[in-house]
This record gives sequence, structure tokens and C-alpha cells, in this order.
Amino acid sequence: MIVAGPTIITMMSYPLKQFIDAWMVGMLGPEHLAAQGNGAVAAFLPISFLFGLNSVVNTWVSQHLGAGNPKKTAAYAWNALWICLFGWAGMMLFAALVAPLFRSLGHTPSVTSMEIDYARILLIGGVFTVAARSMSYFFYGVHRPMTIMVATIIGNLVNLGLDYLLIFGKFGFPELGIHGAGYATVIGGVVEFVIPMCIFLGPAFHRAYETRLNRGLSRRRLQEILKIGWPGALQWVNELACWGIFMTVLVGQFGAAENAAGWVALRYMQLSFMPAVGLSIAVTAVVGRYIGAGDRVRAEQRAWLGMRLAIVYMGILAALFVIFREPAIRFFISDEYSPDEVTELLRVGKRVMILAATFQVFDAMAIVLMAALRGAGDTVWPGVVSAIQAWVIIVLAGWAVTQLAPQLGSIGPWITSAAYIIALGLTMVWRFRFGPWRTIELVNNAAPTPEPVDAIPAV
Repeated sequence: MIVAGPTIITMMSYPLKQFIDAWMVGMLGPEHLAAQGNGAVAAFLPISFLFGLNSVVNTWVSQHLGAGNPKKTAAYAWNALWICLFGWAGMMLFAALVAPLFRSLGHTPSVTSMEIDYARILLIGGVFTVAARSMSYFFYGVHRPMTIMVATIIGNLVNLGLDYLLIFGKFGFPELGIHGAGYATVIGGVVEFVIPMCIFLGPAFHRAYETRLNRGLSRRRLQEILKIGWPGALQWVNELACWGIFMTVLVGQFGAAENAAGWVALRYMQLSFMPAVGLSIAVTAVVGRYIGAGDRVRAEQRAWLGMRLAIVYMGILAALFVIFREPAIRFFISDEYSPDEVTELLRVGKRVMILAATFQVFDAMAIVLMAALRGAGDTVWPGVVSAIQAWVIIVLAGWAVTQLAPQLGSIGPWITSAAYIIALGLTMVWRFRFGPWRTIELVNNAAPTPEPVDAIPAV
């Protein structure tokens, strides 16, 4: 919890920010809410690829720390930033492609226009979003999560303040609607990157990790990041692509009201799984450091402990989803909605909340144990298998349900998405229990004896 506590708060701040952000945009009407969700999914396709690729910075940094080599860690952060810069070129190319992509989906012209604009704003400023997340992986790896927590909270507060000013045109600012929400997100990301970068370059971190050295592009470090990072990149972008197809095509074909109901439910799901993601990041760091120190028994114990904690939390949220499903959906309904839209949002939204409750425990298993495997360097098999499962169950099975049982509406694809998460959770339990992660060697353990892992300060 020394490592996980601040990380959970950090991850919790993201869905809270997105939750309030969506609530503000939702006041403009269901079309704006649907466009924001769809545009964000498109923008985060290339962004998520870089998130997944650089996530193994946590693994390399924590294992070197455990092996007693702290001054080898900063080079991974610098090379992750180089990857961000190269990736930005890909984001700009993708920004030019989102217009034909959305126009091919058959959404209404007003929704399509907002989707395109919102996605482009996020892509143009996406380099800061990726750089901030990449720096966070270094801080998690050296077990210094408080810096990221503070930076994220400040960045999100800036984001939400600008949301209010720019979406609604308050205090003399222009009324930009959904465009204002996009600009606020980008500016918040800049703040979130600048704060940890200043601390990273400061004298204390330079003394401990030589953070001002090894700033150049390193072929060896790039190869090490790519070696175990590409499966995570594949998994992140593939899963987001599948969920994007799921929301914009499979669910979107049933109209703006059903699409908006799905996005509302997803906001609540984020409140459930993002703290588990925070816990999983800590599990990666702790497992990686124990393995770097040569103590695989304790690494395994901490992984199972992390899974149990996530199951308890997400199990409680599952019960709340069922009990408070109607007021949860009503929270997003404003006076801009017609009576028919209100009825449809409630009808679909309540059913989706019940379905979401069925897979929360399995989601906890998948999130934490995949992170534990990442900390050990076992990334290829989980990444490839999860990608195959996503396409087969979310996309193909979801499409089949829309064709064979169209009377179910968007609930049909939601049933298959629940099946995917259940299957993924059980698969990762099996992999961690019987997989070869215990024999993977990433760094040389023949190093000076590291400080006890349990003595790490939460700073």
C-alpha cells in the first residue's frame, strides 16, 4: 500500500475527471455526449499504443532497482520520451485519417463533425499526454508515486476548471462546447507532464539516479523496451480498437440514445477499474523489484495479495452498480433531453449497469495478474492471447448477436463484452498459476544487495 495508495488515488482521479467532464458535455445533449466518447476512443488508438509500449519502463526500472543498479534507471525514462516524440508523428498522420473514418460510420452529420474535431484536438496535444504517462512509469518503478499523484491531481483540476470556462463560456471565455472540453484536456496534460519532469531533473533525483545523464537515444535501451513492450502496445491498442468498434459500430448502430447510455455506464465502470489499474501498477513495481532482488516467492505472494484487494473493491462496486443503477443513469440526464430520450437512456443504461456488475470480479483478476506478469517480464503470451480473445468475443461474437438477435438492441453486444472480460480474467489466473514467469531473467541479479523492499518511503 506504500506504493499502491498514491497510485490508486492517481488512477482514481482520471475517471473522476472524465466523469465530471462527461457530465458537463452531457448537459449539451446526448449527441454531444456520444460524440465526445467516440472521438476520445479514436484519438486514444495511437496514444494507447504508446502507453502500452512504454508501460514496461516500470518493469525495467523496478528490476534494476531491486538488483541494486538505481543509476541505470533514468536512461529508460529518456528513451521512453524519445519514443513519445517519434510517436507524435504517427498521431499527426492519424489526425488526418479520422475524418474519413467517422464519415464511414453512418452517424448523423452533427455527431460526425463533433467526433472529428474532438479527436483531432486530443491527437495534436497527445504528445504531452503520452509523455506524462511515460514519466509516471519511471516514478512508479523507483517507488516514488507521490510525485505523480500530486501532478495528476493538479493537472486534472486545471482540466476541470478549463472545462467549466470553455464549454459554457464563463467569465468572459469563449463558449466552445465540446471543443472546449478537448482544449482543457490537452492543457491539463501539459501540466501533468511538466511537474514530474522538473522533479526528475532536480538535484535530488540526479544524485540518486543520474537523471541528467544518458539523455540521448540509446539503441540498447530502445531494444529492451521494445523487447517486452510490444505485446503491451498490441494489447492496449487492440483492446481499445475492439472497444471502439464495439461502441461506435455495434452499439452506435442502435442510435444516439443507446450509444449515450453505454458511455454513461462506461464512466461508472471506470470508477471501478481505474483504482484497480492503480493497484496493478504498484503490483508491477513491487513484483519487478522483488524479482530484481532474486526473491520470486515474495513476488508471487504480493501478486496474489494485490488480486484479492482488487476483487474486494470491485466486488463492492458491482453491488453498488445494481443497487443504484437508476439514480446513477439519471445523474447524467439534463433538461436538454426529451422524454423519449430519458426513457431510452434509463431502459438501456440500467441493463448495462447490471451486466457490468457481472464481470467486475473477473476484471480485477485480469488487471492485476497481467500487471504481475508484466513485472516479471512475461508479456508476449498475455498480450497475444488477450488480443485474440478481444477480436473473437467482443467484435465477432458481438456482431453475430446484432445479426442473429437484433431485438436485443445494444444489450446483445454488451452481453458478449461481459463474456470477454470473464474469459480474460480466468485466462490470466491460469497463466500466472502455471506460466513460465518464474524462470524469466531480465537483469543481472549479481549486484550489490539492495535495500529491503518493505522499507521504501512513499515520496
